[in-house]
Amino acid sequence: LSLSLSPSPLLAFWLGASQPSAESMPLTAPHVERHFTAGELVRDIIIGMSDGLTVPFALAAGLSGASATSSIVVTAGLAEVAAGAIAMGLGGYLAAKSDADHYNREQKREEEEILTVPDVEADEVAEILAKFGLQPEEYRPVVDALRKRPDAWLDFMMRFELGLEKPDPSRALQSASTIAISYIVGGLIPLIPYMAILSPKVALQVSVAVTLIALLVFGFVKGKFTGTRPWISALQTAFIGALASGAAFGIARVIQY
Repeated sequence: LSLSLSPSPLLAFWLGASQPSAESMPLTAPHVERHFTAGELVRDIIIGMSDGLTVPFALAAGLSGASATSSIVVTAGLAEVAAGAIAMGLGGYLAAKSDADHYNREQKREEEEILTVPDVEADEVAEILAKFGLQPEEYRPVVDALRKRPDAWLDFMMRFELGLEKPDPSRALQSASTIAISYIVGGLIPLIPYMAILSPKVALQVSVAVTLIALLVFGFVKGKFTGTRPWISALQTAFIGALASGAAFGIARVIQY
């Protein structure tokens, strides 16, 4: 009985090898790997929500400490939410755009090196594969195969030499909109009590309770997605929000008196 060997996963991926035949498939049950792949989206939501829950909350607490009316708190809070969402969204856009520009510059530089000094680049491929424990007789066929496929060679160097992943062309706009929307959603939560309650003191108490609950829930969910302990993440997030609002409230009271 003879079994055909399937190609190396690395070779299959980079060189576009065909899928192994049914005879070469392993006899074990199929293994489905479950990995979380929405890291950039979650990061943008975390950035927007954490600032949105904290900054307007601190502003509202500070204005309440200065004996401002609920209408003033709502007006100033909405203005801050609008300005903050624009600023945060613009920051996310510029950051993603900068990443894309950096990738394109490095890709052009790497492409020129492959054309002008191919032997040096081939040696770098060998060094990279050697770091994975491959012996010369094992990585030489890979190096030779990549030299015949410039696009795969360039992609290999971008990933394994420079550690850069090709960014999504729509990443900048997606990041900007996600951060801005998350900021607005988070920023409205501490302001809702002031919209419904005329007394700023009562509204402040309700806002504190509502925002702390929102911070705990947000921190818990964030911990679930980021792999940290959910309750530790919840307490840390709530503590930071409480500290910021307490500082703003205290400063406003000191300035008032």
